[in-house]
Amino acid sequence: MSPRPARGGGVEARVERLAERYGLGLGARKAMLALLDLLARDEHAPTTVREPGAAVDVHLADSLVGLELDEVRRARAIVDIGSGAGFPGLPLALALPEARLMLVESNGRRAGFLERAVAAVGVAGAQVIHARAEEWSEGRAAADLVVARALAPLPVVAEYAAPLMQVGGTLVAWRGRRDVEGEHTAALAASELGLEPGEPRRVAPYHGAEHRYLHLMSKVRETPARFPRRPGMALKRPLGGGRRGGPGERS
Repeated sequence: MSPRPARGGGVEARVERLAERYGLGLGARKAMLALLDLLARDEHAPTTVREPGAAVDVHLADSLVGLELDEVRRARAIVDIGSGAGFPGLPLALALPEARLMLVESNGRRAGFLERAVAAVGVAGAQVIHARAEEWSEGRAAADLVVARALAPLPVVAEYAAPLMQVGGTLVAWRGRRDVEGEHTAALAASELGLEPGEPRRVAPYHGAEHRYLHLMSKVRETPARFPRRPGMALKRPLGGGRRGGPGERS
């Protein structure tokens, strides 16, 4: 079930409040409205939340809440893995115009939508990578920030992300309700990948949002050369002895 929209005002007014909350300029505000318009018009948009009144919360506000982290604000090379409809990557790129954004998406239809979205919002530093994260060899150590929203269980996300991160870089995974067992498994996986997990940060991106957490992992040493494993192995045999999984949990 989709979360309730925020109270008060139309879509433009709510985008304005979001911009004020995060100190965004007029260009970012216009681009966010253009992105909402594209979601509403494009029948091939790969999301069930396309109506602007809901999307301003579920997509824009939920993405921009990452700006509450210093690790996100100072990023200059961002990789959004399993980007789907472009969240959280595109809104973050609008807020961080000096950053380079790489939207990694293996599904051709979704990658096509991402190309249209990048054109619609005019993000000069954005590039769509139509590839699986495990097979994108050019992306190794390319990012100081990797982001992922509702992509896969945390150990799997960590394995996708670690080879793409520079030492000193950060993975931020958008998640729903906390799962202590899953977090323990993710910590075990992180130790194999050269990552170190931090304490999850509870966030409140919009009115009525519950159980929203940002999970951070810092890259503290080089990822062993045996990673990434061949495509599909991260899900089939998760590191840390975790359960095989589908999408990341959201609530």
